[in-house]
Amino acid sequence: MPLDPQVQAMRDAKERDGAPALYTMTLDAARAADLASIRAAGGSPEQVHEVTDHWIAGPGGRLPVRVYRPSAAPDLPVLLYFFGGGWVLGTVDTADAIARSLANAAGCIVAVPGYRLAPEHPFPAAVEDCWAALEWVIANAAALGANPARIAVGGDSAGGNLAAGITLMAQEAGGPPLAGQLLVYPNTDQNADDESMRANDDPYLFNHHSVAWYRSHYFTDPDDAYNPLASPMQAESLAGLPPALVITAEYDPLRDQGERYAARLAQEGVPVAVTRYEGMIHGFFAMAGSLDAGRVAQAQAAKQLRVWFES
Repeated sequence: MPLDPQVQAMRDAKERDGAPALYTMTLDAARAADLASIRAAGGSPEQVHEVTDHWIAGPGGRLPVRVYRPSAAPDLPVLLYFFGGGWVLGTVDTADAIARSLANAAGCIVAVPGYRLAPEHPFPAAVEDCWAALEWVIANAAALGANPARIAVGGDSAGGNLAAGITLMAQEAGGPPLAGQLLVYPNTDQNADDESMRANDDPYLFNHHSVAWYRSHYFTDPDDAYNPLASPMQAESLAGLPPALVITAEYDPLRDQGERYAARLAQEGVPVAVTRYEGMIHGFFAMAGSLDAGRVAQAQAAKQLRVWFES
């Protein structure tokens, strides 16, 4: 189908205003523009019961973690959510609206870690930081009012990639068992050269040039792109991983690799649901204030989280 009318209007406004692509900007300018765009499209942040900021010990120094509570109830399940931004852009503020929405709708604590960014901190710094955040949540579950036996991981774009990587790390380490993995248009194959990657080249939307720009900052060694923690599709086996919800967008260079990953999970016996949002673009999940489909996708994610946490 053609671009959703709401998406088309956003895209046309960018062309009319001559908005530069993020990959043409300096890093500082791109980081500021990315956060401003997400805040503008994310809508008014929902009120939650409590938001607290913490500092934790990471492998490269202190890391921020923001914790959202939907209620004062004890023993709540937890979603550890990793923001998107191509491992180059983003902060805990990037996922603020998403975290609030999912906390309320899924009835869970949402913890958002601020992992180190490339190119200052290339692969595998972000993955290591996300693992440290998972360990912190488990170690501090009692103080957080959280149930360490009911933890899911999730994220959008690069955050989805990190969530998938964390499930592989947990399996390799023999735990902790995770309730599920929420993968929103995830990067799963850093070397993908498929139809969706080639076809999406609109300069006013996330395109294959964007993918290449992020990748160039994330890796110092091209061989790192074959590491399963960077490209989960490279894992020898996906059997035994936690159940997954994979959300993709029709007009997204990452569409095909996300759907291939979902298919492989299913082939290897992992319970998986995959939904392609027709007419949508990369980033729509974070645009719930501007795109109806963003709200629908967040509601779908929250419903799936409730199922995982109650099983």
